[in-house]
Amino acid sequence: MKRLFVIFNPAARGEKSRRLLRFLESKAGNAVTLAPTRHPGDASALAAQAAKDGYDMIVAAGGDGTINEVVNGMGCSGIPLGILPLGTINVFALDLGIPLELEAAWSLLETGTARAIDLGCAEFAGKERFFVQLAGVGFDAHAVRAASWELKKRIGFLSYIWAGVVVLLKPRTDVEVRPLDGQPPATGSIVLIGNGRLYGGKLALFPHAKLDDGKLDVCVFERWSGWHITRYVWGILRGKHVGLSDVKYIQTDRFECRTTRPAPFELDGEDAGEAPVTFSVLPRALRVVTPIVDGGNSHA
Repeated sequence: MKRLFVIFNPAARGEKSRRLLRFLESKAGNAVTLAPTRHPGDASALAAQAAKDGYDMIVAAGGDGTINEVVNGMGCSGIPLGILPLGTINVFALDLGIPLELEAAWSLLETGTARAIDLGCAEFAGKERFFVQLAGVGFDAHAVRAASWELKKRIGFLSYIWAGVVVLLKPRTDVEVRPLDGQPPATGSIVLIGNGRLYGGKLALFPHAKLDDGKLDVCVFERWSGWHITRYVWGILRGKHVGLSDVKYIQTDRFECRTTRPAPFELDGEDAGEAPVTFSVLPRALRVVTPIVDGGNSHA
């Protein structure tokens, strides 16, 4: 029998959180250990301890930010990561085909297969942090920093749109992207980085990305204005943004980002630090429980 270690936040508010707690308590037993977090950073510490204790699976019950914390605790331990997607958007779960309904997601923990995927890495100020799905430097990181937890809970994804409008009123920040594999550099006001295809929900912002190709995909949007951002969004919605003349699309395994003024970067939708930052990829370093499709292959 597999031993599962389930990390969750019992302090989260609302009926959804109460339903989760009742559900998890019904599953607790010899094979399922519940590990509630109490303070920021607890999820990483709990995951690190679970990896040392030799659990068969570590489960992140939460959104993309919770998954990020858990993965940063697990590191490259090789223990499979299970996901109960409970966040506002759940981009990583969507990309992997993990069901968003709680019962179905739990059933997947019992019947799915562990798929090896790439793990993104950010190096900055002498520190290192992993990410599973996406990252951003400059504009979207400013928006992440401006979107409070309370606002996200009230209006969901709209909180980022509101925060984006606020960011547009700030001075422009240019970000230089310098690949370390010999490709030419690019400079833009919005730099978004994908390990998977999706961003902000079901938007295929990185159409050529694969979670197991040993590359990170980088979209560099050169302009910074309401008009240009409207063009970019319209292009993304139509799947045409990569063809715009002021959008550069780069695939690489390692690159640096430097900014013209102090600017934040985000990892999996969470404020992570300040540029300069170097991004790289660890090929197939993370195992994630995903659905089995196409005669035994996990969802791509």
